[in-house]
Amino acid sequence: MTTTTLGLLPQKDLLTIAQLGSGDVETIFETTRSIKGDRAAWSRALAGKRLAMIFEKDSLRTRFTFDVGMQDLGGSAVFMDHRDVRLGSRESLKDMAKNLERWVDGIVARVYKQRALEELAANCSIPVVNGLSDHVHPCQALSDFFTLTERWQDVAGRRVVYVGDGNNTCHSLLHVAARLGAHITVCSPEGYEPNARVVSEAMLIARETGSDIQIVNDPEQAVKGADAVYTDVWASMGQEDEIEERSAIFNDYRVDEELMALARPDALFMHCLPAHRGQEVTAGVIDGPNSIVYDIAENRLHVQKAILVLLMGRDR
Repeated sequence: MTTTTLGLLPQKDLLTIAQLGSGDVETIFETTRSIKGDRAAWSRALAGKRLAMIFEKDSLRTRFTFDVGMQDLGGSAVFMDHRDVRLGSRESLKDMAKNLERWVDGIVARVYKQRALEELAANCSIPVVNGLSDHVHPCQALSDFFTLTERWQDVAGRRVVYVGDGNNTCHSLLHVAARLGAHITVCSPEGYEPNARVVSEAMLIARETGSDIQIVNDPEQAVKGADAVYTDVWASMGQEDEIEERSAIFNDYRVDEELMALARPDALFMHCLPAHRGQEVTAGVIDGPNSIVYDIAENRLHVQKAILVLLMGRDR
């Protein structure tokens, strides 16, 4: 695929993987491979285009990769810091969306509430991309599975085990795994499992693709024979007041060398970062030879460039 034979996603926005149709994930990955393989060929793909980056939450990977990604594609990005003033408090989301669509060609928003993204998208004609919300983290999960395709070529039938909080990243992993026919087991403490509606969405997709989805509570049973083991922080941004309580609850869900030994000998370790060594994962695992956390972080740049091209490449 080149910029002259560019396909586009049929959706205006990317708010959740659940909205992607059959083949859309493969289209994103195909475009990602092309962009990663030949940066120069895509250097004018979004020439003259502008991206607004609205962030309510701190960020390293999301902010840097979208900003650099737009530059690599010949466009520009404007950062809007809403960490002190929440979206909708000074000006309605509708009015913000109506203004931004007159000035820029796309929006990336990293927000506390999914409904803020949905309101932005409903009130503007330009693409809105979810850079993270309380509900899902689609760009992360796409980068995770793209990285697995680089290692395994085909992820269908492979078993990925997620150990930890059934949070936004976990939700998007369920969606992507189901779309690609990968098997996924989510292992969380009782009461911290992924959202039931998300699990139902993933299972519905899985009926078409052959994906096997399991939600369990025993980490040792879950990890046995896994092809990859994934974990995330025990308390996400906005849950700081729960850190002490969660640390006690999740203590048996730490991914350490003993737990990884139950997986396949060549099992990969995955984490979306930032990581807290000694809490959800030991240093020996995350810094070990089977860890692909920095490969994933690198691929955030390439996957998100593909998403921007596939959404913003159309003429308005």
